Amino acid sequence: MTMTDKTKPIGLYIHIPFCRSKCPYCDFYSFSPREELIDEYTKRVCEELKNTHHTFDTVYFGGGTPSFIGEKRITEILGNVAFTNNAEITVECNPSDTGDKERSFDFSALAQAGVNRISMGLQSSSDSERRALGRRAGKDEVLRAVERAQNAGIDNISLDLMLGIPGQTAESLKGSVDFAVSAGARHISAYILKIEENTFFGRHPEKYSFPSDDETADLYLKTAEALKEKGYIHYEISNFAVPGYESRHNLKYWKLDDYLGTGPAAHSFIGGKRSFYPADIKEYLAGCERICDGEGGGEDEYIMLSLRLREGLDLDKYEERYSKTVNPGFTEKCRLYADRGFGSFDGRIFSLNSRGFLISNTVISELLAELD
Repeated sequence: MTMTDKTKPIGLYIHIPFCRSKCPYCDFYSFSPREELIDEYTKRVCEELKNTHHTFDTVYFGGGTPSFIGEKRITEILGNVAFTNNAEITVECNPSDTGDKERSFDFSALAQAGVNRISMGLQSSSDSERRALGRRAGKDEVLRAVERAQNAGIDNISLDLMLGIPGQTAESLKGSVDFAVSAGARHISAYILKIEENTFFGRHPEKYSFPSDDETADLYLKTAEALKEKGYIHYEISNFAVPGYESRHNLKYWKLDDYLGTGPAAHSFIGGKRSFYPADIKEYLAGCERICDGEGGGEDEYIMLSLRLREGLDLDKYEERYSKTVNPGFTEKCRLYADRGFGSFDGRIFSLNSRGFLISNTVISELLAELD
């Protein structure tokens, strides 16, 4: 495993485990807190980051709902982070917290503190589909929130879309894609809804009419084609960007670069070692240590993550990294899937296209079976 160069900037993930209410599809560690707990949590995060000896070139506030704690606490936390001049600093925001001019949330304060990227959960521009997802804001409020961020000088906006929503159709999804593009989103994440057992959707699937797997796959391909026509690059399975606006922070995960996570349930990967904080705010506030989770960055993981990206798996880089040569069966599989129209293979670089991404689990499983 590689050793960390302590002079090299790494990524930072800050988990904000608070939400106003729990969405029916959400499986992340989050809950609705009392005000005093938010202040206590902010103080604990600031103390930890103040004593961290790393420099960061990406910072990502995720959740939960970071905007729920307000811009003052976010800027207070960021004031304890040693970030580079060109750092990408992202804050996830809920339009319900940020879209109304009468509310106190101040995007200008975030911009002055260094925030230069906002990620918002649009999910759908259909208000009926948004209500099915437990989203309080309508599309007009989403648009107001985007405009307020842009007017504050934060023009790198990422909007999330969800595929496979109850009642979703190709026509309604086209409306959502057009809405996100016209709003000026430089980055669009389009996730296929996965029903987790311990969510409301998972416990009550009979209450909803979800598109079939085939219908959802078709929605995915239509989304990829529509965004391609509008100039977005499908650079990762679920992510599209105007050239130059790919998520630098998330690319660290997919390229096995070092990153530090703080907050309950946050994971870290540094020097080839994985660790995480327990998903328990009481333990975190009490000063618990990260739990070691073994080594990361092995061959299987490298291949899997490489094939999430449109740039694909470079066999020269793989062989140099792991000091081994892939066997002929591996390259034959790559060529087979390329010949079947699921990607491309020039003999050394194998990458999947949008159709290939849909069957990536099968492709990766078959490739891993060919490793010595």
